[in-house]
Amino acid sequence: MALKKSKNINISETADVDAFIKNLDHPLKAELELVRSVILGADPRIREGIKWNSPSFHVDEYFATINIRKDVVLIILHLGAKVKDNSTAGLAIPDPDGLLEWLAKDRAAVRFADMESIKKHRGALEKIVRGWIRYLS
Repeated sequence: MALKKSKNINISETADVDAFIKNLDHPLKAELELVRSVILGADPRIREGIKWNSPSFHVDEYFATINIRKDVVLIILHLGAKVKDNSTAGLAIPDPDGLLEWLAKDRAAVRFADMESIKKHRGALEKIVRGWIRYLS
């Protein structure tokens, strides 16, 4: 049976992320799950899938990817796969807790090392995600 598809949304995407997390053996697995929940909860249009071998998030196009490292959950926020501008001035994104680490004008990182930090900055991360998706074309 073929899966139904709508524009840029495959209904199997959430199942793919669920399977990825289920099979993940990492001490920061619970932190990854909370970050995933925060991102998905920031806007009802946000969908998820596995892209670049990691949980990734999109509205019309992908804008965030979570990489789980040895000691940190790393969120890469971007406006497409390729860096378009190497300046680090950044977009006008609300960042009330100073979480954004600008990698290029259209690319930033947010790092969380533990559950306490994610919970403390949950509201700020939601604001960042809502601000970021305003720039999607």
